[in-house]
Amino acid sequence: MSTLEDPSLERHFRGHRDVVTAVDFNPNMTQLASSSLDNNLMVWNFKAKMRAYRFVGHKDAVNCVKFSPSGHLVASASRDKTVRLWIPSVKGESTVFRAHTANVRSVDFSSDGQALCTASDDKTIKLWTVHRQKFMFSLLQHSNWVRTAKFSPDGRLVVSGSDDKTVLLWDLQSRQCLHTFHETGGFVNCVDFHPSGTCIASACTDGGVKIWDIRMNKILQNHTAHAGSVNKVSFHASGNYLLTGSDDGTLKIFDLLEGRIFYTLHGHQGPVTSVMFSRDGQYFASGGHDEQVLVWKTNFDAECEANIKSKRKRDRSVEGPTIDDIHPRQDRISPRPVSSENTIDARQEIRRLEDVTQGITNVMPTEQLGTSKSGSTMTSGAGDSSAPMTQQLDSTLSPELSDFVQHVASQLDILTQTVSLLEKRMTMTENQLKECMNSQRKET
Repeated sequence: MSTLEDPSLERHFRGHRDVVTAVDFNPNMTQLASSSLDNNLMVWNFKAKMRAYRFVGHKDAVNCVKFSPSGHLVASASRDKTVRLWIPSVKGESTVFRAHTANVRSVDFSSDGQALCTASDDKTIKLWTVHRQKFMFSLLQHSNWVRTAKFSPDGRLVVSGSDDKTVLLWDLQSRQCLHTFHETGGFVNCVDFHPSGTCIASACTDGGVKIWDIRMNKILQNHTAHAGSVNKVSFHASGNYLLTGSDDGTLKIFDLLEGRIFYTLHGHQGPVTSVMFSRDGQYFASGGHDEQVLVWKTNFDAECEANIKSKRKRDRSVEGPTIDDIHPRQDRISPRPVSSENTIDARQEIRRLEDVTQGITNVMPTEQLGTSKSGSTMTSGAGDSSAPMTQQLDSTLSPELSDFVQHVASQLDILTQTVSLLEKRMTMTENQLKECMNSQRKET
């Protein structure tokens, strides 16, 4: 039996002077990058007493920031119609290229780090080589602003979301749209690929979050838990959880195996505009209208780590993703109170930390800092506040209630495994049907 702890606030960073638009972890977990409407990027160092870096170069709001898979580069997309590639060091050197004819909303690296995809208000998605920043080709089918575009884990597909209320799935080899998913309620703010590559998540301005199966081209889950526009989504590395941030001021973690809200987190004053799980799933970060960047420890159980290791082992094989990438939950005893939703408010912890630090959490004004020739600025490390939260949870359940919970969990396990087996058999049937059709075509 494994135990489960609540997510806890670890750090919060102050340094931006406007809304935080995106956050991303360095894969080596030494840094966190954030972008903002203040035209700047910040790279926060996790090592003690190391200063944060402010990168100055964009002429307008920075909408997106992304680390390369190696962690040696940071890409940023801006309203100034350009994309910049930065070296996340004290020098802050960057190269800039004009990517689109309008506001660039998002940027993403392929899994091998060799390609970039960008999405723009000019209604296009564009593909680029990383090292030469050379344009390769455009994907044209959206009829309105394209707010987001992401590579699939294997780099063969791209998914995009637009104000035309569609989510498009693209094949990069043929450069064709494979399927169109229609959002009826609102514009699509963000999309993300499931780690298995078999599903995608979309976040919508109507407060909806949807999970789509790209093999059967149908919706798997539809969540309407947020009271405001959902701005960002991010899958946990195990594939079992989805993180969302919304204008309603909350972060939510959805348990995808059980199809319900797992946690509701309060930490920001105002809308939450950016969320991201770390690559290993042990941490997640959020940013908002309050100009803060929060870092949380996930504290999920050891089962998730086993699932991630199993997934990575399959990723190294020659086989494509299967339904086995989504693991059924194991029996466990949860120390959380039995309720439909667990709510954590970290704002009191932040206020307590600000009182203790007596206002030193604000990053020094730019005028008082030295700016390098390359345009980066070093800021004081005082903007980092460590904030481990050790909430004592009531784990005293009556024997009858404990037995009942275990019985329900075991029944859910059987149900989940049955669905998993059925989907696996369906996939096998589809593959056999394709082989049969291909053989018939060859014969004719």
